[in-house]
Amino acid sequence: RLGGDEFTILLEDLLETEDAIEIAERVQEIVTQPFNIGGHEVCTTASIGIAPSTIGYDHADDLLRDADTAMYRAKLLGKKRHVMFDKAMHERAMKLLQLEIDLRRAVERQEFFLQYQPIISLAAGEISGFEALIRWQHPERGLVPPDEFISIAEETGLIIPIGQWVLREACRQMQEWRRQLPSERALTMSVNLSGKQFSQPDLTEQIATILRETGLPPSCLKLEITESMVMENIDTAIGMLTQLRALGVELSIDDFGTGYSSLSYLHRFPINTLKIDRSFVSRMLDNTENEEIVRTIVTLARSLEMNVVAEGVETRGQLEQLRALECDFGQGYLFAKPLPVADAFQLLSHTDMYELLASRLQEQQTLAA
Repeated sequence: RLGGDEFTILLEDLLETEDAIEIAERVQEIVTQPFNIGGHEVCTTASIGIAPSTIGYDHADDLLRDADTAMYRAKLLGKKRHVMFDKAMHERAMKLLQLEIDLRRAVERQEFFLQYQPIISLAAGEISGFEALIRWQHPERGLVPPDEFISIAEETGLIIPIGQWVLREACRQMQEWRRQLPSERALTMSVNLSGKQFSQPDLTEQIATILRETGLPPSCLKLEITESMVMENIDTAIGMLTQLRALGVELSIDDFGTGYSSLSYLHRFPINTLKIDRSFVSRMLDNTENEEIVRTIVTLARSLEMNVVAEGVETRGQLEQLRALECDFGQGYLFAKPLPVADAFQLLSHTDMYELLASRLQEQQTLAA
């Protein structure tokens, strides 16, 4: 036993690697058998990493390290499985380790910046707000996509200081725009919360402090959380959501329809907005099933007095379909990709996004001609 829930098995005199795989499968089969603790039936699973000595090792620690690397790979692939270590896996592990080191430096060196993607009122055709999206400008690798570093930030806990910086910077930027715009122009800034941030007991105090220091009215901030975050512990989640709503901020469920089935609990959550996942929007015109899913979410939201944002709107056909379904808001490359600060502010000068889309289309047709 190497740790709380980590065990090592040393297999000797094996003729083939398949022998190790057979033993791993037997271990998994035995571990998954339910057992009783204090009158409760408990089920477990095992993620197993296998390091064959045929790779050639001089030190036992190296053999353990590679088995550990393979085990974590098994976890990433969905748990309840085994993975055989290979050299490519080691190289990938070294790259991830370097990325973690670089990520820690990035926080200290302020290598992050935000881009802003507009959210459009589909009825009025005007910008109703922006979503703040983090970007990392690595000094050597250039622009690192979020999907390469967010999961590492989550695992290492660096997502806490990074998330706080994103919140503060997004609120500061929105307040700056508000000072430069007519007072009657109502805009919101949407910011994604990570699971680790959401589980912090002092999250409400953190956000209240940021709002106070930046001067942004709470109603101008919209926090986005995922279904899985609220479904992990429903009662705790409801308590946290209620505290956040008491601050005056708005709340959205992001990627709605892709996570846990939260329909039976949705009416208990003090949520303002549902964001329809782009996977449904992108295939709306391909089959009636996805169109019906979108229609159902819009109808559900309306019955619960919530707004709906459709993510990933990329074509005029999708836009027209969403307007026909009376979806409230849209977000996607059809309107604009995530933009630097200056470009986002310039876009605010267009009071009618549909006019802008029409002029873009005309330009494309002229160029084609």
